[in-house]
Amino acid sequence: MSLGLSVPAHTDSRIRVPFGEKSLDATLSLPGAPRGVPYGVILTHGAGGDMNFPQLVALANYLASHGLLCLRFTCKGLNLGYRTKAYGAVLAYLKSNEEHKVAGVFLAGRSMGSRAAASLIRVACEQDDDFVQGLICLSYPLHPPKARSKLRDEDLLQITKPVLFISGSADEMCDRALMMNVVSKIKAPVKIHWIENANHGLTTKGKTLDDMLAEINEQTLLWIQQILKLQKG
Repeated sequence: MSLGLSVPAHTDSRIRVPFGEKSLDATLSLPGAPRGVPYGVILTHGAGGDMNFPQLVALANYLASHGLLCLRFTCKGLNLGYRTKAYGAVLAYLKSNEEHKVAGVFLAGRSMGSRAAASLIRVACEQDDDFVQGLICLSYPLHPPKARSKLRDEDLLQITKPVLFISGSADEMCDRALMMNVVSKIKAPVKIHWIENANHGLTTKGKTLDDMLAEINEQTLLWIQQILKLQKG
């Protein structure tokens, strides 16, 4: 299947992902193509909201309409360790899913969700887990607001798989110069797409919500296509 071509309309289904004695609310977006889906993307939200955050819904719909399976899930709470464990449960679910088999997945998240994805992919890198293809960070919160000295870069510096950052140049939680310095130390192929004048919510004056979502979606798909092309040689 060529990921660069649109396929018939995707379908969404609500599912529950086992997580210890509990379960996580999730939505599975499947391409409408009759053939198998080679790759998938897992998406999760930031410290607030849930899997229905507009950026995540738009991205899941867009990627699914271009041949990628997308699983987005909700996990409440501000404890990063808990969020990372929940993300691990979703990854394990997709790995073992017999109905919708994929060759590999990209781990993605917005804000705190991207921190959880980064923590999980660090472990995947340590274990040489070929199922995990790369990391996608929307508005990675490199530091707390007004606390630029408290960098959250410990997981990023241990990653050896490809990484995509999509951030606003005016993000109060991701100073551009600090991010560029961190990226220079990452031991993996990294691409940063800066949305000029956008804040942590990836909104900015002069751009409509639809324009902003389109930019995020297109940049993400293009990067995924490039990574998979390189891996196939």
